[in-house]
Amino acid sequence: MIDIGFIAKADYMALMFGDLLKRLTQPESEALPDEDARLALTALLVRIARADNDYSADEKDRIDRINARRYNLGPGAVGALREEAEALEAEAPDTVRFTRAIKDAVPYEDRLSVVKALWEVVLADGARAQEEDALVRMAANFLGISDRDSALARQDIAGGA
Repeated sequence: MIDIGFIAKADYMALMFGDLLKRLTQPESEALPDEDARLALTALLVRIARADNDYSADEKDRIDRINARRYNLGPGAVGALREEAEALEAEAPDTVRFTRAIKDAVPYEDRLSVVKALWEVVLADGARAQEEDALVRMAANFLGISDRDSALARQDIAGGA
């Protein structure tokens, strides 16, 4: 028997993701509502974690902890946010357009903390894979964060890990 509620939810999520992706990739991005910004930024964290084709439990846990701290969410809410972000990340366009859209939608003062969160995810499993490293460098660049500031953010995270 097919669960009609599940299908309706899946259709709703597909429409929601489609709308968010459309807004993220329009030439003139506008500020995202808080919930959409959370989802987009979490999807970027997921993309970084998946970059080395080893999306570990440690990385998922780190994403959840970042979101709990950043958005003051409880365990159920952070898990649900990550699961939605995993689905969004799978549908999202290339990282270049996706990250540039986040840059346009996220105030500058928040972007360095985003790069720190990216490094937290990369370092969560104790290894810096080349793919993850390259993706963080590219994302930082498209977020408008210099290589120097990204390196300092990485050192800050590595020192506190």
